[in-house]
Amino acid sequence: MINLNVSAATRWGINALILFSVSLALHLGQSVFIPLFLSVLLAAMLWPMVQWLNRSGLPLPGVRLGGRLPWAAPCLWRLHLPWGLASLVSVGVLVVVVLLVAVGFTLSVSKFVLDIGSPGKQVLLYDNFRKKAVAMSPVPIGDDDVYFNLKAEDSQIFKTIRDSFNTADATFRAILFGYIASATDLFWQAILIMFVLLFLLIEGRMLTRHLVGIFGPSEAVRTRVGAALKDMANQVRAYLVWRTIINFVMAVFLGLLYSTLNLSQGWTWALLTAVLWYIPYIGPIVAGFPPVIDAFVSCESPWVAVGILVFYTLFVVLEGYFIVPVVMGRSMELNATTVMLACLFWQLVWGVAGLFLALPLMAAVKTICSHVPDWQPWSNLMGTREEPAPADKGPPPAPVAENFLEDTQILTGAELQAQLAAKTRERAAERERLL
Repeated sequence: MINLNVSAATRWGINALILFSVSLALHLGQSVFIPLFLSVLLAAMLWPMVQWLNRSGLPLPGVRLGGRLPWAAPCLWRLHLPWGLASLVSVGVLVVVVLLVAVGFTLSVSKFVLDIGSPGKQVLLYDNFRKKAVAMSPVPIGDDDVYFNLKAEDSQIFKTIRDSFNTADATFRAILFGYIASATDLFWQAILIMFVLLFLLIEGRMLTRHLVGIFGPSEAVRTRVGAALKDMANQVRAYLVWRTIINFVMAVFLGLLYSTLNLSQGWTWALLTAVLWYIPYIGPIVAGFPPVIDAFVSCESPWVAVGILVFYTLFVVLEGYFIVPVVMGRSMELNATTVMLACLFWQLVWGVAGLFLALPLMAAVKTICSHVPDWQPWSNLMGTREEPAPADKGPPPAPVAENFLEDTQILTGAELQAQLAAKTRERAAERERLL
């Protein structure tokens, strides 16, 4: 081992270089790391379902003979599935849900593109938009013959929209082919993720034992590592499960509301809301624009769009300050600054996928930091506590020899002191043997 006696500035420089190298590696290997991280997160979310199918069993209706009695009594049988079959069933349920969401979203988007690409629909949309814009605008725009001409064919806005959805236009075809290529790549990525997820669920217990064994033979260290992994899995699972439940309950509610208000693509915007709300802060803002624009164009009164905007804003505030704290509690404990910086960092590294993975990844990082004594200040920095965590008042660690580097940092002060004492005894015995 090499003991580097360097200054604090040099150590910060080395740490920054390591962080940059890791970020570059994650960016260059995103085709491998993104499916792997998604599979691990989904495995953490589905693990209780696999355990329930394996231990508690699937309830099935049946009958039980009454022994000496001539009639049978209804009952529920418990079908206990083997671990491998339970994993396969759990992944199959997830595949069905994902396919239903993907098919519904694809059909809705296809209908939207076909409707807006129709010349008759385009003229009707422009007339409705112009009439409401002129009525609600605080400045007179009805006399503008360039952008808001009474005839749709003479309006620059209408010409731009018509050319954008012209199937004979090269730009439109390029966008369409790019969308098809992205959908195809996403389809193959989804297949890869599902296979990796299945293997992680089947071999999860074995892989966990081997992962804990990497940190050394000490039983105390293994216990601490196992506790850290369990805590990290619980944190990520709580977020993913409750976030999914909240998102889709809100999607059903918003879909019913948008359909009642006669929006042309109400359920499309509701489904888009359920997907985008996985992105903190940015997702709800982006998801609020399409239904407002749709209401402004489709509904008879332009004030319906204003009402939807006000209601959606109140809905976001209610969800962020009341529903999530009550349902999810303080399981995440990530402050707003950390969340925004995490979104910026992971978007830079992995693009759009990084925005969806930012929050669970940072929750996992914070959990790891909270279980490593030397990293606890970073956990406090990312948390929501008003007061910093109290300092460790345990016994000070023994002085470390110059040529000694501890095997792991997941040690308490007492454990490190005992390890140093054992090393001292070994060296004394070695000197006596040589003499």
